[in-house]
Order: sequence, then C-alpha cells, then structure tokens
Amino acid sequence: MEFVGKVIAVLPVREGTSNSGRAWKVQEYVVEDHGQYPRKMAFEVFGEDKINQFNIQMNEELKVSFDIDARQWRDRWFNSIRAWKVERVSADQAAAAATAAPAPASSGRPARGQAAPQAPAAAPDFAGGNETDDLPF
Repeated sequence: MEFVGKVIAVLPVREGTSNSGRAWKVQEYVVEDHGQYPRKMAFEVFGEDKINQFNIQMNEELKVSFDIDARQWRDRWFNSIRAWKVERVSADQAAAAATAAPAPASSGRPARGQAAPQAPAAAPDFAGGNETDDLPF
C-alpha cells in the first residue's frame, strides 16, 4: 500500500531491548495528504538503519510504501503501519496523486462468473434545451 503526503509530525525515537537482549529503535511520523478533506496517517520506521536511511524531515513530500499488521496485547488489538520504502516527491506530484482516482487492479479479463467491463458512457450534454429551464433533466 502507498500513501502520498506532507510530513506534519516527527515523533521522538523510542528504543528498548527485546527479551533476547537485542536493542531496537522505532520512530513514528505523521503525513497528511492533499485531498479536499485531508487525511492523516501515522506510520513507523523500525530499526536504526532504516531511520537513518530514510532521514525523514518535517514538511517533506513523501510517498510511503507500508504494510499493515495487528497485534494483541492484554485482550486489546492494535494496528501497526510500518514503512518499508520512502520516496521523496515534489509538491506537484503529491497534489496530482491526491486528485487522481485509484485505478482498480485488473488483468484485462473479467473474473470467472463476471461480465466483461463496459466502456464508460459519454457525459450527458446539459447545455442544450430550454434557456429558461435550468434543470439538467
């Protein structure tokens, strides 16, 4: 999965030691897209090497590739959004990505038991008609 937006928060690094004695670090970031109703996503980067490699800064435009997983702790479930790839994009590319509708993945063939997709109909022309009638039908 991917999310494109501007970094609006860089949270402090959290670190600790696992039960096996290995040290770990994780840092969280928040990005906001450029849609009409902006959405925000908090994600984490796990491992000191990845934190240094991505080098994410405030106000950068990013395309974040991530995985979602859930874990249970004391009878509660928590989602984890972990980035595995981060790319810098220009503000123009980010705005274009926000306005573009995601295209469904397709192999070009209809799935078994489904009809072939139809070509989209042309948009109706509402310009003609009675000048005093402003209704489109």
